[in-house]
Amino acid sequence: MINEKLLNPSSVVVVGGSDDVNKPGGAVLRNLIQSPFKWDKYVVNPKADTVQGIKSYHTVEELPNVDCAIIAIAAKFCLHTVEVLAREKGTRAFIILSAGFGEENKEGAELERKIVEIIDSVGGSLIGPNCTGLLTTNYNGSFTSPVPQLDPRGIDFISGSGATAIFIVDNGIRKGLKFNSVWSVGNSAQIGVEEVLEYLDESFDTEYSSRIKLLYIESISNPQKFLRHASSLVRKGCHIAAVKSGSSEAGGRAASSHTGALASPDTAVEALFRKAGIVRCNGREELITVASIFTYPELKGRNIAIVTHAGGPAVMLTDALSNGKMEIPHIEGPKAQALLSKLFPGSSVGNPIDFLATGTAEQLGHILDACENDFDNIDGIAVIFGSPGLFPVFDVYALLAEKIKTSKKPIFPIFPSYTWVKKEIKEFVRNGGVYFPDEVLFGSALAKVYNTPHAEPEDTEFPCVDVKRIRNVIDHAENGYLAPDAIHELLDAAGIACAQEGTADNEADCLALARKIGFPLVMKVVGPVHKSDVGGVVLNVMDEETVVREFNRMMNIKDTYAIMLAQQLHGTEVFIGAKREGGFGHVVMCGLGGIFIEVLKDVNVGLAPISPAEAHYMIRNLRSYKIIQGVRGQEPVNEDRFAEAVVRVSILMRTAPEIFEMDLNPLLGNKNDVVAVDARIRVEKQ
Repeated sequence: MINEKLLNPSSVVVVGGSDDVNKPGGAVLRNLIQSPFKWDKYVVNPKADTVQGIKSYHTVEELPNVDCAIIAIAAKFCLHTVEVLAREKGTRAFIILSAGFGEENKEGAELERKIVEIIDSVGGSLIGPNCTGLLTTNYNGSFTSPVPQLDPRGIDFISGSGATAIFIVDNGIRKGLKFNSVWSVGNSAQIGVEEVLEYLDESFDTEYSSRIKLLYIESISNPQKFLRHASSLVRKGCHIAAVKSGSSEAGGRAASSHTGALASPDTAVEALFRKAGIVRCNGREELITVASIFTYPELKGRNIAIVTHAGGPAVMLTDALSNGKMEIPHIEGPKAQALLSKLFPGSSVGNPIDFLATGTAEQLGHILDACENDFDNIDGIAVIFGSPGLFPVFDVYALLAEKIKTSKKPIFPIFPSYTWVKKEIKEFVRNGGVYFPDEVLFGSALAKVYNTPHAEPEDTEFPCVDVKRIRNVIDHAENGYLAPDAIHELLDAAGIACAQEGTADNEADCLALARKIGFPLVMKVVGPVHKSDVGGVVLNVMDEETVVREFNRMMNIKDTYAIMLAQQLHGTEVFIGAKREGGFGHVVMCGLGGIFIEVLKDVNVGLAPISPAEAHYMIRNLRSYKIIQGVRGQEPVNEDRFAEAVVRVSILMRTAPEIFEMDLNPLLGNKNDVVAVDARIRVEKQ
């Protein structure tokens, strides 16, 4: 879909180009002229013979053959223009800046569809419509300003919003970031974020391609394609950060299970990003901060030295890093004392290393050398250096620039001042530096980058399940909730341990079942959705008399049509759930179970299939993980068995995509095993 004519055309026409650079048609022509593009440039403008010094054709019919068309005319004229260019002028690349298409009304959507149909029929590429254009190192097909410094190893940035792209690029320029390409995909009528990722993945060159990708996304139309190419890029050594907007939902949704209440399209996005190894950001500033971190060598450990000449920012950075599970280890010993002797009286080296407002470039050099060579418990160095307003600090920033290039440990420069040191910062950026203006944003972003797991490997091995038995249950199931015996069959076929159980709808069968399973027992109603709320769960049933009494009581509970009996087990209650979430497939959740799922809502989410490593990550990053480990003499949950159950649920979802929703709540976990004692599975065949 993305072809050579779009990326490296030998001729470009601006349809709607004008002398007015305050309008898209004039601005894009100006940017094209000022860009590296040295080949044939044309303009179509019915009212002018020349535009910005370039010959203007009055109609597209008058044009010679042209590779790429940038269109900045009213939407109603675009269809004819595209048709002439595609059918008669050999044009195979189109950038439609114009608005008034699918984003506006049904008529615009139909016009957009017809344009795509024509472009598809000739094997062409379309960016837009309703976009700000495309910027590459070959040419500038965008009408926006400012234009960033272009570098083949700079950032590839893909945005679903043109205005947001402008703001992010502008911010990045100030921080020292360079760009390789900026894609504003607009309505994504043909080429969207997924298609650009596909191109960047399939054309990736280990020697020449950019290693940093930034995304601003408003919708993910093809999650599986997105995952495939994003994770492939990460495995090839790229770093990807993304903002996905539109995460909130207007109003609540009625849900019939814990999974349904906790799952949402945004949890699916969260799971997708983690599986692909994408750092998810919450806004423009965080995206740029993460991108800036990507330009530095990768941090190999979580131990950070904070070097500062101002106490307050160092404290705030310490808090931000600590909240992100990073470490600021104490520095002490003879080498620390040797460093302290080289600093002004009143300085401290315990970490943060504070060398006072009057600290010099020479002293900073001593500190950085010590962190590099003398302190083995340091993995990275954050340097906070603004200006006390006493003297110029060109020498400090120059030393920092040199140390950043030569240090084996990453050095991150944080420059809180601007007005007094504007010239110094501009020189730092002009010489290739990238800096961070805010210590808290930096600390939070560094923690997020460090804690984001790498993309799942392609060759992950998954446990086997009995596909034939699973399909037999699903193929014979009707839409709705499965009966307990069908649930038991599914779990057994998937290798998920479950308590011995059965159901009965009369007193005699209930007694016989109780004798078969043995005491102690759990009795539960079959029918009501929330069993505990209606008094439909009885624990510690120890004798036949209690079985008879509770059977007769519970059968009178509204909607009850049978009673389930199960062996009573002991352990910590944990939870696993799954829900089908559109094109994302199934999201799988885990956390503490029982009533805690409602009270704490402490769950982590993965996208099926979930590998053992990902399952352990989900479990270990629960806020309640210490309970699972066992606290104050409490028996721990067997984490390996818990993780295996999460993996097997995810494989069950892949084998039976007709399952819409599933709750295993609770499973009882102890040091030996994790066993499901209650399950609900809802099937929806599409």
